[in-house]
Amino acid sequence: MTTTPQTAPTPGSTAARRRGQLRGRLGPALVYLTLVIAAVVVLLPLTVVFLTSLKTSDEVTDGGALSLPGDWLNFGNYATAFSDGQMLTAFGNTAFILLFSITGTVIIGSMTAYAIDRFRFRAKKLVMGLFLVATLVPGVTTQVATFQVINSFGLFDTRWAPILLYMGTDIVSIYIFLQFIRGIPVSLDEAARLDGANSFTIFRKVIFPLLKPAIATVVIIKGITVYNDFYIPFLYMPSQELGTISTALFRFKGPFGAHWENISAGAILVIVPTLLAFLFLQRYIYNGFAQGATK
Repeated sequence: MTTTPQTAPTPGSTAARRRGQLRGRLGPALVYLTLVIAAVVVLLPLTVVFLTSLKTSDEVTDGGALSLPGDWLNFGNYATAFSDGQMLTAFGNTAFILLFSITGTVIIGSMTAYAIDRFRFRAKKLVMGLFLVATLVPGVTTQVATFQVINSFGLFDTRWAPILLYMGTDIVSIYIFLQFIRGIPVSLDEAARLDGANSFTIFRKVIFPLLKPAIATVVIIKGITVYNDFYIPFLYMPSQELGTISTALFRFKGPFGAHWENISAGAILVIVPTLLAFLFLQRYIYNGFAQGATK
């Protein structure tokens, strides 16, 4: 019986195999390390805010940011933030602004996207270019003119001022609706026109019901943006009785210091509804973005 001689592995092949094994182990390790760092960056400020909300004023002054509170059941700061900060009124004002802002954004954004995609007019490319330019212009640079317009309409220090601004400055929702409408076959419009439907009827009975994923995406994104906004309510609704949840926390900031324990407790009260909404609706956010990208 003859045996074939075994060739010894060359140093080059052994080194290449080791480098491949090292890269195979290093890749997942870097991925997990990046995730851990990102989690620490996100969770560390929230942990500091939560710990501060359970401390007394002396513990906040004398202790460190990550020092533990003396009483883990100290919910007095939450009661103070809810009562002195008028959080109930702030939640009501925020809900009122959210309702009308989101409704107006969905209606205006979907109708604008429908007109841009389905209608043919000379300045179509110009309009799309102006929309793109509007997204690139910082909103702070136009606040002087915007404030004069709102004041001339008599809407300053009313809840309709932020509602009007939120409905008129959301270009992103138009692009989201536009991506979905482009995926709807034009043959549906033509079939409806053969049945005698006009453009508004086609939009209301054919196009709009098919935009449910886009509507869910816009509602979630716009709702979180309006819910967390501080600048517009603070500038256009200076009265305390018209404050939102973002401006309500500012009442604990005085000329001689800030009550950080009360501000932290109010911040936790503000974060919880947003966190719950995201946990329950996150699949709609991801699906909406994914479908809009593929379309």
